[in-house]
Amino acid sequence: MSERHLVRKQDFKRLSPFLWELPTSYRPGMRVPVRLFADDRLLEDALDDKSLDQAVNASMLPGLVGHVTVMPDVHQGYGFPIGGVAATRLPHGVISPGAIGYDINCGVRLLASQVPFEEAEGLLADLASALYRNCPAGVGVKGSVKLSLNELERVCRDGSQWALVNGYAQETDLARTEEGGRIAGADPAAVSDRAKQRGQPQLGTLGAGNHFVEVDVVDQVFDPAAAKAMGLTAGALTVQIHCGSRGFGHQVCTDYVREFQPAAARYQIQLPDRELVCAPLDSPEGRRYLSAMACAANYAFANRQIMAHHVRRSFEEVLGGRVQNWDLRQVYDIAHNMGKIEEHVVGGERVRVCVHRKGATRAFGPGFAGLPDEYRPLGQPVLVPGSMGTASWVLLGTEGSMEQSFGSTCHGAGRVMSRKQAKKTVRGDQLRAELEGRGIQVRAGSMPGLAEEAPQAYKDVDAVVEVVAKAGIAKKVARLRPVAVIKG
Repeated sequence: MSERHLVRKQDFKRLSPFLWELPTSYRPGMRVPVRLFADDRLLEDALDDKSLDQAVNASMLPGLVGHVTVMPDVHQGYGFPIGGVAATRLPHGVISPGAIGYDINCGVRLLASQVPFEEAEGLLADLASALYRNCPAGVGVKGSVKLSLNELERVCRDGSQWALVNGYAQETDLARTEEGGRIAGADPAAVSDRAKQRGQPQLGTLGAGNHFVEVDVVDQVFDPAAAKAMGLTAGALTVQIHCGSRGFGHQVCTDYVREFQPAAARYQIQLPDRELVCAPLDSPEGRRYLSAMACAANYAFANRQIMAHHVRRSFEEVLGGRVQNWDLRQVYDIAHNMGKIEEHVVGGERVRVCVHRKGATRAFGPGFAGLPDEYRPLGQPVLVPGSMGTASWVLLGTEGSMEQSFGSTCHGAGRVMSRKQAKKTVRGDQLRAELEGRGIQVRAGSMPGLAEEAPQAYKDVDAVVEVVAKAGIAKKVARLRPVAVIKG
């Protein structure tokens, strides 16, 4: 057995058709089991990289409760698998920047319209061009918002509230954003000058990699009552915005990974992998990271809010006066790289924990007080973008997700091919021609960048969603089909 493939299928105990467990007896040092939501095919995909070994390493962190949860879209990340969830008990459990991710509060926002696809079909090329022109995209690109240092610090503290005050948001946008678009406890003093320098020119930008703006059509509705509450109409246009905290959040993570190296030794934390470097939540280092992470999260909320403003402006430019009701209403905005202080029931006991979600989406069930009135009886909306050119999904959190996965579910399709492999396998210009041949408008600044995000580099998002639905940790509402893709 090569070092690359340490975990094997036969090491798992199958708890149900869609849930597998590695018990603590699997490897010395495991404090909690590892549980994976998957069917047979997706389990075998997960065995093709080091993601499950990373989950086993994560199960050795101090202060863990319950189990380390792995989603069906899992793939290898920095230290901690992308598609992983772990909860550490307050106050002495640890927080690990690598278990949250470099792009803090990378997330998805969905906007819905009542514009029928047939009415807009002839205008899609113009709409894609307007979105590409108005939504700055690419590596290191500067945004349309000029921020002084003081104003940047206000963004860090206030998130989407800053965007509302400055004319980039509607009140309903904030109500339909996780935490109202503002994480409490943000302190710009915990953020380095270098991070601020990187963040100052980038607010209101898409970035590159797997970030995108995508125009979709509501292809299928599975829960008519929930879809109606969300404003999702079969055959109508919607827009997804997928981006995060840009260079600002990346630098925050970089700074604290470096700072936590000596801290872990100081607190006598034994690390199975130095990429899982961590510090106690109640330590000075842990508290500073939480404050800096909240700044990056708020920056990301404001970033997606400004992008939503640019998307609305593009719809008005192209569709205004040509179609009726071109206005875009927010469905929801949700993070999938975040550490959150929450209460969960573990072993019959209600405990306060820090839930690390890296490439995993919060999926709280019906009755959650943090939801707007129209969503509270339904559960929290969950947004699951597919790979470029494939379907995306709108789901709901469930009571099952609260019971099984710390109120979490999947976040996307999940890679099966590295970016380097994808560029070797796929030509960007051929991919663009193929997508446009299928009626999908494509605007991208880089053909190699387009190749990195080819559909064949990802798992089947429909299969991923089928697993979380059948496992009871999410409920299907609607399936979206892409008609225009904008990338850096």
